[in-house]
Amino acid sequence: MFPSFTMTNYFQPIGPGEWVSSPASERFDVWTRGNAGEVFPEVMMPLSFSLSWKSGEAAFRRAMSRGGATLARDFAEGPDVAVASGVFGGYSYLNLSYSRVLALRLPGATIDDVDRMFLGAANPPPHVHHRDDKSLLASARSLKAVWTVLGTSELPGLEADKKIIAQLHAQIGDVRSATDVHLRSLVDRFTYVFDELFETHLVVSSNAGLAVGALSKICKDSLDDESIAVRLLGGLGEVESAAPSYAIWDLGRLVNESPLLSAIFDEGVEHLQENLRLRANTSGVGEFNSTFAEFIAEFGSRGPNEWDTAYDTWETDPMLAYALIDRMRGAAKDHDPRLQKARLALERNTEEAAALNSLGWLNQRIFKRVLRAARLLSQGRERSKTTIVKAIHEVRLSAKELDRRVVERSGGKKGDMWFVTIDELDDYLANPASFAAVIEERTKMHKLLSSREPPFFFVGEQPSFDTWQFRDRQADPVVVGEVLGGLPGCSGRARGRARIVTDPSDPGALGPGDVLIARLTDPSWTPLFVPAEAVVVDVGAIMSHAIIVSRELGIPCVVSVTDATRRIPDGALIEVDGDSGTVTILELPDGVASEHE
Repeated sequence: MFPSFTMTNYFQPIGPGEWVSSPASERFDVWTRGNAGEVFPEVMMPLSFSLSWKSGEAAFRRAMSRGGATLARDFAEGPDVAVASGVFGGYSYLNLSYSRVLALRLPGATIDDVDRMFLGAANPPPHVHHRDDKSLLASARSLKAVWTVLGTSELPGLEADKKIIAQLHAQIGDVRSATDVHLRSLVDRFTYVFDELFETHLVVSSNAGLAVGALSKICKDSLDDESIAVRLLGGLGEVESAAPSYAIWDLGRLVNESPLLSAIFDEGVEHLQENLRLRANTSGVGEFNSTFAEFIAEFGSRGPNEWDTAYDTWETDPMLAYALIDRMRGAAKDHDPRLQKARLALERNTEEAAALNSLGWLNQRIFKRVLRAARLLSQGRERSKTTIVKAIHEVRLSAKELDRRVVERSGGKKGDMWFVTIDELDDYLANPASFAAVIEERTKMHKLLSSREPPFFFVGEQPSFDTWQFRDRQADPVVVGEVLGGLPGCSGRARGRARIVTDPSDPGALGPGDVLIARLTDPSWTPLFVPAEAVVVDVGAIMSHAIIVSRELGIPCVVSVTDATRRIPDGALIEVDGDSGTVTILELPDGVASEHE
């Protein structure tokens, strides 16, 4: 039986059968995992939650206020109530009600616009209108703000944020030689750094959504083809979440060019680190190790669930990166992301010229203005996200060193520190053994939460945990000839064997000629896009990570294909059409019968 399950916030002790949760707004009551699930795909740990939620909510409110559409009455429930973002049952959510209200205050925008931008083909609860939804003052301010956004030509704030990271890195220094007191203070420091950087990211991200939405609307209304907007944003370069793919591609080529390295990788990823160390002085291996060290120095902050300091990244667990290199080395030469970028640039320029030729003089000027803003802000959104991830990683390294020392002294388990809140941390560090029973209970609860899938939407109060569906549940199987609908992510058509991947560190049988199918993706998945023929994702919308990266790398992509990972069997032959947003089942694997047979 499951333990009794209730919600609590971190200002109070977390008792048996409870987990960290935010106090939720009653005024804005529709919540969604849309977009939030890409940032925090897993259950948030108590320490991570208590370090970031309040500062994150405050940053959300400030960022929204800069858009002009907010009103003081929107936050009348107080600073400790979740209005913009929240964590419920350990899972991160965004407030859909409030996003819709902001859209209603923007002249020309609709609820459908915001739903499509951030939710894709999902079927959200309807909006219940409130007398405070609209405001002439807010509409006037937001219209002025949008026009300013569409005139964006530079983003100087992002360079300033990079300096903050450099300062944080200098303050941390060598964690191995730092005192416990210094390491503990750095954990607290995270709250203040996150607060500032997150606001910048939210502003840039929101502005990117506005600009891309405006570009899509122009393409739909004036050019009769909304999909043109996707092609106009393909292969831009300087999209930082795609950058690791280039470096991993080069590492994969080093492996392919060396018979010894290839043989070492053929022995299995689980033995790689030791084998590479033992043969470090052998021709080719030394160069690989040196290049890999440079890769870690630049991209070591990336990894699954990289926003939560409890989870490993490519630096703290290099095996995660080795697994990606292993898959990349099998990719065909024509999958080189640099070749794809060049191809996309030609297509983008051709598409832009055709669009301009179809528009009148005034619409041309508006089109150019909006296109420039959409491109710059799309790049900026990923750059600001990367900056935050690097800041989180600096704190992660400090926290993991502190955790290592506690384990060494007390004999506890690695990672136990993340099962306490920031309010409990000092007591835990002073006497870890006194938290043994608490941590054991919370570990059980974490395991139970992780085995379930929280509702994608909920209204009011999150449904009880024991009503959530299991993650490994099955859905109605597909049949040969069936066409699954979704949203176009990146243009192109490709055929291949479906490979269901639930963890980027364990790509399974994914190889050349295959189609990657995932529940959702974050930047740690990006290198798996390159060797794949196409990408299909259960959820997602125009501003989702899968679309941004697939259009940068030129990989046909369809998102918002509901239950694709559960309905499509591994090994099925499928066709992905990134222009129409469809996935067609061509053949089922041996042993899986079609109902048509």
